[in-house]
Amino acid sequence: MRTLGIVLISFSLLACIRSDAGGGNAHASADAYRLETVTREIRQPWGMTWLPDGDMLVTSRPGVLYRLSPEGELTVIGGLPDIHVNGQGGLLDIILSPNFATDGWLYLSYASPARDALGSNTAIARARLVGNTLTEREVLYKAEPDSASGQHYGSRMAFDQDGLLYFSIGDRGDRDSNPQDLSRDGGKIYRLNANGSVPTDNPFVGQAGALPAIYSYGHRNPQGMARHPVSGAIWIHEHGPRGGDEINIVKAGANYGWPILSYGINYNGTSFAEAQAREGYESPRHYWTPSIAPSGMTFVTSGLYPEWQGHLLVGSLKFGYIEWVRLRGDQVAATARLFEGIGRVRDIRQGPDGYLYVATEGDGILRVVPRDSP
Repeated sequence: MRTLGIVLISFSLLACIRSDAGGGNAHASADAYRLETVTREIRQPWGMTWLPDGDMLVTSRPGVLYRLSPEGELTVIGGLPDIHVNGQGGLLDIILSPNFATDGWLYLSYASPARDALGSNTAIARARLVGNTLTEREVLYKAEPDSASGQHYGSRMAFDQDGLLYFSIGDRGDRDSNPQDLSRDGGKIYRLNANGSVPTDNPFVGQAGALPAIYSYGHRNPQGMARHPVSGAIWIHEHGPRGGDEINIVKAGANYGWPILSYGINYNGTSFAEAQAREGYESPRHYWTPSIAPSGMTFVTSGLYPEWQGHLLVGSLKFGYIEWVRLRGDQVAATARLFEGIGRVRDIRQGPDGYLYVATEGDGILRVVPRDSP
């Protein structure tokens, strides 16, 4: 593995101390760590997961799925569905079934192209990996209608402790139509059984006009999702517009307010939200102003990182660093910047070996290791 030389000086992580709303002052240090390059060959990684044999599966937004061995050998996986690569769309997240050792299912999110018209929308599919080819592929959910917009596919996925699948679909750039309408896809968190059927206790099952797969609504574009290792709750973060990125805990049937409520403003500087908080709507556990453009998140449980253990890490696309989010129970106590200057961070995951892996656009996959490790 080749170490990034600039890490020794510029990534000392006495980072900018943050005191914006939702958090207080915090010092954090990455002086004890350095970054190793795992591979530079994947230029636009989006999601990462690991097979039981230690190989990593990495999605690349232009529509390629890679298998990466611990020795650094890359193999392209065949058998992908048709994928619409446009704007923010393409091949997006990947996770394994919690019972992968016995059922062999892996799950993909991607921009699925329209059959008879231009555009696409978010789809969730599962398949089995035989050799280096996906087989038995089946679509579990396809959002409708297809849209020519290249914005806000969402697409993060996670399983809860009961084996139920959660996934996000962004508002697809149509904030005035989708997020608050339960009859429309977009701007929602969804929950399915592992086989794609709808759980009978989903909050809108049986409600006239509501899509039964919806679990919560009023979201903009969630591109981070992770299960809390202690409580089992599903945490997400989502992009705001100009300001107002949020961390939220997903609750059944809850309305998170977008676009009625927001801490952000339009990109042209004008306001649009009616308020920032209101009774009957869920308020964020934390928000960022200005926006950091968050993507990817993981709870740190590994003993390799004692200072960060029990807390949350979030990637920043806009500023090219990792945000350390110090937790106090289910509240955000403080945030600080780690590893500034590493490029657009698309995903961050803790691997089965206990190390943290960071997917960056342009510089490939990095690994965070103790500075004194060989």
